[in-house]
Amino acid sequence: MYVVTGGEMHQIDRYTMEQIGLSEEMLMENAGQVFKEKILSLIQANEKIIVFIGAGNNGGDGFVISRLLLERGCDVKVWVIPSENRIRGTACKHKDIYKKCGYSFQHWQGKEGLAEKDLSEATLVVDALLGTGIEGPLKEPYGEVISLINSAKKRVISVDIPSGIPNGGDEESRGILASETYTLQAPKLSAFTFPSAENYGQLHVLDIGIPSRSFRKAGIKRELITAHTVKDTLPVRETNSHKGRTGRALVIAGSESMPGAAVLTANACLRAGAGLLSLAIPQSIQAIVASQSTESTFILLENTKGSISLNAFSDAISFNNFHGVAIGPGLGRTNSYPLFKTLQPYSGLVVIDADGLYHLSQELPLWRSKQRQGATIITPHPGEMAMLTGLSVAEVEQNRFEVSKSFAKTYQMYVVLKGPYTIITTPDGYQYVNTTGNASLAKGGSGDVLTGIILGFLLQHRSIQDALCNAVYVHGITADRLMENSDTFSVVATDLIDTLPIVLRSARY
Repeated sequence: MYVVTGGEMHQIDRYTMEQIGLSEEMLMENAGQVFKEKILSLIQANEKIIVFIGAGNNGGDGFVISRLLLERGCDVKVWVIPSENRIRGTACKHKDIYKKCGYSFQHWQGKEGLAEKDLSEATLVVDALLGTGIEGPLKEPYGEVISLINSAKKRVISVDIPSGIPNGGDEESRGILASETYTLQAPKLSAFTFPSAENYGQLHVLDIGIPSRSFRKAGIKRELITAHTVKDTLPVRETNSHKGRTGRALVIAGSESMPGAAVLTANACLRAGAGLLSLAIPQSIQAIVASQSTESTFILLENTKGSISLNAFSDAISFNNFHGVAIGPGLGRTNSYPLFKTLQPYSGLVVIDADGLYHLSQELPLWRSKQRQGATIITPHPGEMAMLTGLSVAEVEQNRFEVSKSFAKTYQMYVVLKGPYTIITTPDGYQYVNTTGNASLAKGGSGDVLTGIILGFLLQHRSIQDALCNAVYVHGITADRLMENSDTFSVVATDLIDTLPIVLRSARY
C-alpha cells in the first residue's frame, strides 16, 4: 500500500483519468460508494448524520456520500459552506445529480445559528470540507466551521484527510479533530507526520479503484508495512539447518553503568533467530550479563589507559568470523571510540545504535567512502538523527521523510528513524512506514530490543529491506499484543522479548 503527498495523489488521479481512462466522475462515485458501505457497517439505526461540504473535490465526495446515505433511508442533514457558483467541475456534476434525485441542502451563509443547532442534535459528523489541495492559512468561513465542529465534540469522520490540516503535515494545524478518517486509495503523508497525525483519529484506507500502475508511473517510493507483506517475507528455516548456518552475530554493547542494554540486545537477537551470538562486553560486567543471557558466548574487553583494549579481537576472533555486528546499546562514549573505529573496514552487516551513533557522527565521511563495503544500518531516534544531520530535533520531526531520505541517499545507509510511525529508508531512497506499536515503547530498553531483533532478522533474510520492515513491524505488534493484558505504563523491555515468540508465530500463520 503506497503512501503519497497531496500533490502526488493529484498526479496519480490525472494519469488514471487521462491515460487509463477512468473518469473523475466514476472515481468520485466509487469513493462515495465505498465510504457509504464502510459507514453503514458502523452506525446505529437511529443515527443522526450531518454532512459539511466544501467547494472542491472533497465536497464532491460529500454530495455522493450524502445522496447514497439518503437513498438508504438514513437521517442526513447536508450543509454546503461555499456559494453554489464556487462549486465547479466534477463536484458540480455530483451536486446536480444530488439535486436531481430530489434532495436538498442548506447554505451556511446567513444560517450559522441553524447549522449550530443541527450540529448539536447530530450524533455523527461527516467532514467533506477541504481535501489535499489547500495551501496556506485557512480562509473563512472554513476556520469558523472547523472550530464549531471541534467544539461540538461529536464523533467526526473525515473524508480522505481531516479538513484544514497543512498539506505537508509539518505545521501547526487548525484542522478538524477527526475520530476516524476514511482516506481514499492511499494514505497521505500527513497521517504519519506530527502534529497533523493527531488530527486523523483511527485511519481506514478505502480502495476506490485506482490501479497500481498509476502509482508506479508516478514514481511513488513509499509504502506501508502490512501484516500481509510481513507474512509473505518472513523466512522459513530449512530442516537441515544448524547453528552455524542460521547466523553468527556479534553484539558490542554494555558498560558498567548500563549492563542491561547488552542483555536486552543479545536476548532479542537470539529470539529473532540468530544461531550463535557473541557478546563483546567489559570484563567487569560479565557476571551480571552472563546470568541473564545464558545462551551467549563472551568476548571480554578490558580498560587500558582510558581506552577499551582491542586485544580480544585477534586473528582467532575477528569481525570476519561473524555474519553481522551490532554496536552501541549501553556502550558509553568515553572509551569506546577505538573499538567503533575498527568496524569501518569490516565487510559484513553493521547495525549502529545509541552511543555507536555518537561515534558515527564524528566520522561520517569515512563511512560514506568506498572503504565501507558492507551494508550499514542505523537506528536513530529523532535526537540522534538531529546529531547526525546538524538539524534541530524540531526540524527532524517536521521533515521526517525528507531528512531520512536525504541522509540514506547521501551516505548510502539504511536508516530506521524511530518514533511513532517509524520510517525505514533504503540507500536508493525507497521508504517504508510502520504503523504498529504504541506508547508503551516509550521506555528505556525498547530500542535495545529493536536493535537485537534487527540484527537477528538480518541474518535470516536475504533482503535487507524485508528484514528491517519485518523487525520494526514485529517489534511494534509485540507491544500491541501486550496491551491486551497490560497498561502502557507497565510494559518493560523484557516483556517484549518474552512475548516475541508468540507474536512471531501468529505473524507467520
